[in-house]
Amino acid sequence: MTHRFPIKEIARQAGLGTATVDRALNARGYVSPQTKLRVSAAIEELVEQESQLAARGRRLFFDFVVEAPMRFSREVKTAAEAVLPRIGTAVCRSRFVLNEIMEEDEVVVALMRIMKRGSHGVCLKARDTPRIRDAVNTLSTNNIPVVTLVTDIGGTDRTTYVGLDNAGAGRTAAYLVAKTVGNVAGSVLTTRSHERFLGEEERETAFIESLASHCAQQRVVAVRGGYGVSEETARLLKDVIQDIPDLCAVYSMGGGNRSILDTLEHNGLKPKVFVAHDLDQENRRLILDQRLDFILHHDLRSDVKNAFSAFLTYHHLSSEHGETPLSTVQILTPENIPK
Repeated sequence: MTHRFPIKEIARQAGLGTATVDRALNARGYVSPQTKLRVSAAIEELVEQESQLAARGRRLFFDFVVEAPMRFSREVKTAAEAVLPRIGTAVCRSRFVLNEIMEEDEVVVALMRIMKRGSHGVCLKARDTPRIRDAVNTLSTNNIPVVTLVTDIGGTDRTTYVGLDNAGAGRTAAYLVAKTVGNVAGSVLTTRSHERFLGEEERETAFIESLASHCAQQRVVAVRGGYGVSEETARLLKDVIQDIPDLCAVYSMGGGNRSILDTLEHNGLKPKVFVAHDLDQENRRLILDQRLDFILHHDLRSDVKNAFSAFLTYHHLSSEHGETPLSTVQILTPENIPK
C-alpha cells in the first residue's frame, strides 16, 4: 500500500493505533479486511486534503486554442464559462484563441506564445500536422499539459483526449441512413471540414465501413474541405454536384449545413435523410424547421469539465485518476431538442 504520509498522521485520520496502521501498510501479521479498508480510505482522504491545501489561493490559467466555425467555438467558450465557477479547488481563468481557419503556422505561433506567457493547461482543437505535433510535445516538455478536444492529434505527448467517440458516431450515422433509405441503389454524400482533422476521419471511416455492411448498393461521394464555413463548403460542393443525381442521403461531419442544404435545393436535390453533428444555434434552427433529420450530439460541457479535471490532476490539485471517458453520442430529432 503506497503512501507518502507519516504513520502517525494516517493513524489519526483512520482512528487507529500506529502499530495497527504499520502492520496494515507493511503486511506484518494479520490485519482484518475492514481495517485495511479504513487505512486505505484514510490515505485517500489525506490525498484529497493535501490537494485542497495546495490549491488554496492559487490562480490557474487555462488556454483554449480552437480552429472551428464560430458557431462551434462559441459553444466551447460558453461551456468553459459555465463549468469554471464549479471548480472549487482553485481560482481558475480561461483565455481563448478562436479562429474559423488557422493555418499550421498560426497554430504553432499561438501555442509558442502561450508557452512563453505561461499556462496551466492548453485545450486544443486543431489539425494533425507535423509541426503542430512538435508544438504539442514542446508544451508537454515544458510542463504545460495539452488536452485535445473533439479531434485528437496522434503520436504526441498530449495528456488526454476529451470528446465524442467518433467511430461510434460514424457507425450510428450509417445505421440511421440504412434504416431510413434501405438497401437500394443510390449515392450518399459525406462532407468533412478538412482532411487533417482526425476526429472527422474516424467518423468517415467507420461510417463507410458500416454503411457497406448495411447497404452494399449505396455509393459514397466524399467532399473534404471548406473548414465548415458556409461559402467554402458551397464552393466545393458545386464542383461535385453533377456527379450525384441519385442522391439519397447526406452525412455532414464538419458543419456548413445551411449552405449544403441550400446548394442541394438549388440543384433540385433533396436527400431522404440528412444526418449532422452538434447542436449549435444554426443546427438547432435547421432541425426545428425539419431541414435536418438527425443531429448526432454530445455533452460539450462534460468534455470541458473532463479537460479541466485532467489539468488539475496533472498539477496534483485533484485526487481524480483513471482514463478520461469518451462522450456517448446522442441522437436528436425535432421532437427531443433540449431547451
